[in-house]
Amino acid sequence: MATRCFLRSKLHRATITEACVDYEGSISIDTELLELAGILPHERVDVLNVDNGERLTTYAIEGKKGEFCLNGAAARKGEPGQKIIVCSYTWLDEDEVKLHRPKVVLLGDGNKVK
Repeated sequence: MATRCFLRSKLHRATITEACVDYEGSISIDTELLELAGILPHERVDVLNVDNGERLTTYAIEGKKGEFCLNGAAARKGEPGQKIIVCSYTWLDEDEVKLHRPKVVLLGDGNKVK
């Protein structure tokens, strides 16, 4: 049976706290927020920069409280203070699609859950 790719979860309107070009890659995200969104360490994610339109694919790693740090090459795609959306995806068959609801975590000031 064929499957299709759907949004599984997203961290909506996070604020970039840091950009570390010398790190070996990825995006560091507050561990509690990863858990809320159901994103696992080293899972592939898309990062959509609301302020400059940049989009990139990388993987998530556990970060400090409130942290959204672009690492390595990703650090060239955004800067502290800019808003981003972090998305994860899943492949579903036709039966699963009917029941699927993505998990959306809306963030406000200080990357706190609204």
